Amino acid sequence: MRLIDALTLKIRNFNSEIPDYAILSHTWGREDEEVTLQDLLASPKPSQARGFAKIRATCQRALQDGIHFAWVDTCCIDKTSSAELSEAINSMYEWYERSKVCYAFLEDLDPEGQIDASVNSAFKDCQWFRRGWTLQELIAPKKVEFFDKNWVFRGSREDLGPVISRATFIPVEILSGQQHVFETSAAQRMTWASLRRTTRKEDEAYCLLGLFGIHMPLLYGEGYSAFRRLQVEIVKSTGDLTILA
Repeated sequence: MRLIDALTLKIRNFNSEIPDYAILSHTWGREDEEVTLQDLLASPKPSQARGFAKIRATCQRALQDGIHFAWVDTCCIDKTSSAELSEAINSMYEWYERSKVCYAFLEDLDPEGQIDASVNSAFKDCQWFRRGWTLQELIAPKKVEFFDKNWVFRGSREDLGPVISRATFIPVEILSGQQHVFETSAAQRMTWASLRRTTRKEDEAYCLLGLFGIHMPLLYGEGYSAFRRLQVEIVKSTGDLTILA
């Protein structure tokens, strides 16, 4: 597992005895704005890139929390390797679950943005609540903290449980950890996912693998066949036919 040294911003590789780490959850900007593994390994580092600011802020926050390592998907996965990308996506839920804390960066939440259960709440309208990949990133970690566009802390998943539940239809019991996600039906989890979108068609299935405890090979280019494969694997693994209702 690759982690970023939060003090030096250098990549470190760990095969075992993985240290405590903070993990970032965010919505991607344009691909040319994000910092890749190759970018972070280069010298000098792309400190002016828009995506670099997220990495630096994540590491600074981790250090404030006494955590010396961080994981950010844009630069801790070698996306030039299809084998590594497949392994990473199949491991993603576990990595978020294992993290010490997850920082959810809401890039479109203004500092004065309203956070409550009202219809006009700016919080619930953030794109983060509409993207496919962030569903498991909301549920899997032990601790999730939300930050606005200026990296000002706006509350934890526990504090904001009722507001998040209104925005996502995920029960407060799941968000608080009182009930495990695997205790819900497949149909219920699919309902949460139906409100979200991904850039690539295949990712509508791949982003749900961890949420159903499924491992399967990635075949980019298969289109919506990926979702049919996921449904088959869910039924085979759990026997839960509610997904077909």
